[in-house]
Amino acid sequence: MSKPGVVITGVSGRMGQMLVKEVLANEGLELVGAIERAEHPWADLDLGQAMGGGNLGIKVETDPLEAFARAQAVIDFTSPTATVAFAELAAQARLVHIIGTTGLSAEDIASIDAAARHAVIVRAGNMSLGVNLLTVLTRQVARALDADYDIEVIESHHNRKVDAPSGTALMLGEAAADGRGISLEDASDRGRDGITGARKRGDIGFTAIRGGDIVGEHDVLFATAGERIILRHVASDRALFARGALKAALWGQDKSPGAYDMLDVLGLPRD
Repeated sequence: MSKPGVVITGVSGRMGQMLVKEVLANEGLELVGAIERAEHPWADLDLGQAMGGGNLGIKVETDPLEAFARAQAVIDFTSPTATVAFAELAAQARLVHIIGTTGLSAEDIASIDAAARHAVIVRAGNMSLGVNLLTVLTRQVARALDADYDIEVIESHHNRKVDAPSGTALMLGEAAADGRGISLEDASDRGRDGITGARKRGDIGFTAIRGGDIVGEHDVLFATAGERIILRHVASDRALFARGALKAALWGQDKSPGAYDMLDVLGLPRD
C-alpha cells in the first residue's frame, strides 16, 4: 500500500517548516505538495532551496487545487481566512484536513463543520498528548470543585504570536466550563485594565504573556481561600505539535467524514 500523500499549507512559517522536516522523516507519509501565498518570496521555488537546503523536487505552489488532487491529507497551520477556504477545497477533494490554526471565530468554525460533512477534519488548538491530557484533567477538576474556586488559564508564548488567548488556552477554558456545566462565552473574563472591580464568582479568567522564544506554557489555576491547585504543561520543542499533526493525518485515513479532535485521535476519554 502506498504512503498517504500530504500537502502542507503556509509552508514558510515556523510550523510549516517544522512539518516539512517531520513529514520527510516519517516512514508512513509522503510530502507531495507545499502551499504559500501568491505574493510570497517562496512562490514557485523548489521547497528545499527555499528552506536553505538542496532540491527536494517539490515546487512551492500558490494554487492548492492541483496539489490537493495529488494528496490524501492536508496539514494546515495558517490563518482563519485561509483555513476556511482550504476546508472547502479539501472537502471537495475528500482529503483528511488537519487544522492547527488558532484564532478561529464561531463563524469560521461553523464553516469548517459544514465542510466536515464531506471529509474528515481534525481540528485542535494543540496537538500534543500532554496538553490533551491536561484538557481531560481540567474538566475533571472543574467538575469536582464548585464556584468558590476561581479558575484562571495562564498562557505564555513567543513574541511573534498574533492571537490571544491562545488556541490551547481556549481549549482549556472550554474544558473547565464543560466541567462546571456552563458556557465559556457567558463566563469568560479576558480583559483587565484599570479599575475593573472585584472578580465575578464563577468566571473563567485568561492571562496571556508574550515574550522571547517561549514555545508554549499553560497553567490552569484553581484558587480559593487557603489553597491553590495548579495544573501545568510546558512545551520546549514545537516538533511535538508537528508529530501530533502527522499522527492525526494517519489516523484519519480510514475514518468517516466528520469533525474530530485530538481526544479522538489519541483515544482519550472526554469525562
